[in-house]
Amino acid sequence: MQKQSTETLEPAEQQAAAKKMMLILMIGMLAPLFDTTITNVAIDTLVREFSTSVSTIQWVMTSYLLALGMVIPITGWAVERFGGKPMWLFSLGMFLFGSVLCSLAWNVESLIFFRTIQGIGGGLLMPIMQTLGVRAFRGQNMGKMMATVGLPALLGPILGPVLGGLIINHLNWKWIFLVNIPICIVAIIMAWKGLPNEKRGTRTLRLDLLGLMLLSPAIVLIIYGLGEVSSTRGFGHAAVLVPVLAGLALLAVFVVYAIRKENEALLDVRLFRVRSLAVSSILLFLSGLTTYGAMLLLPLYFQQVRGESVLISGLLLVPQGIGMLLTRSLAGKLTDRIGSRPVVLAGTMLTLLGTWPFTQLGADTSYYFLSAALIVRGAGLGAVFLPVMASAYIGLSSQQIPHASSTTRIMQQIGGAFGAAVIAIILQNEYNSVMSHDPASVAVAFDHAFIWSIAFSALALITAAALPRIKR
Repeated sequence: MQKQSTETLEPAEQQAAAKKMMLILMIGMLAPLFDTTITNVAIDTLVREFSTSVSTIQWVMTSYLLALGMVIPITGWAVERFGGKPMWLFSLGMFLFGSVLCSLAWNVESLIFFRTIQGIGGGLLMPIMQTLGVRAFRGQNMGKMMATVGLPALLGPILGPVLGGLIINHLNWKWIFLVNIPICIVAIIMAWKGLPNEKRGTRTLRLDLLGLMLLSPAIVLIIYGLGEVSSTRGFGHAAVLVPVLAGLALLAVFVVYAIRKENEALLDVRLFRVRSLAVSSILLFLSGLTTYGAMLLLPLYFQQVRGESVLISGLLLVPQGIGMLLTRSLAGKLTDRIGSRPVVLAGTMLTLLGTWPFTQLGADTSYYFLSAALIVRGAGLGAVFLPVMASAYIGLSSQQIPHASSTTRIMQQIGGAFGAAVIAIILQNEYNSVMSHDPASVAVAFDHAFIWSIAFSALALITAAALPRIKR
């Protein structure tokens, strides 16, 4: 029996159907989120298994991100052209196929290629999930909906490093990718049976090929260039400047082209005239400076200064994820009740408060103290992401939602790449400036890097004041 579209249900039934849909989509998102964190902690293991260098293995992560950047711009068109359910099943299938191929890789070159197939599936999943969720809830209870959407993103950082540590310590490297298979299979079965079939209408929308040839390479070049920062140790190196500037140039050409193309453009850049989406996009970019930057700093501190293993480092990061879970539901409810601005401002202040102790790090700082700080920091991050995402869709029509989902995802990815690149350079410069490389001196380098992270959070605090005052 075909599932009835949520558009034809009564309000109470529609809310129940929307919640069921979000649960199904949430299961599907677990695989790519776990995969990202597990692969990140497995770099040293892959270096040994393939007898290669860290710079080469880094392409296992970079190829995934580049493929992801390539497909995000077509998400809005694909959902409108083929429908949300078919595209969700296709994306899960591609991610499953890529995972199987990765586990069968016979050398590092084949692994890098197979990761691009994974990236195609992974890049489509999050914006499709956001599009289907916003449509299912019909713009109501956006805070609660985003709390559901954001749950997999919270579980990934909590369970991913721990699961990755267990796999690395006790199983073959192939299980880094094989662990995705059962999750994907369950998610595909649930989606096939449980997701509603949308009204097909007349999906004759043509793909904007010229826009695709401008926007996708622009995103890829920017992400690639920023990814080269850590290996070249500076933004002024040609390996960084050439791709980033080329990407920015293509992006500028696309913006001019899209404005003239209007409704037929791959991405509707006119949406940035909507204040809520424009401010939310800036905040999502800035969140990359704080969230992804800290994701780089925290495990490095535990491993380089405190000498902890990958597994222990992952366990020490769990308090931040717990803090995010603690505020997830409350942030969603408050966003629906009082609007996003006060929730984001309070969450940013909590993030600043929880990050400050890490500017005072030493070689023997109490783990109890750091765990308490991570809980506070996580609580702040959990209270920021959800209302910002909810604000992005205020005042948008059903046809504009896929474009908004792609836009927010692009801003997150570029912001994350930029944040990791900036923090990597800051840490490297601070590390080079210390007189000796004993744990106490290295800890000072981390202190200074976290001060920069606080400065970026302060920028987000200023921007958050521009969010809409009233609730949806």
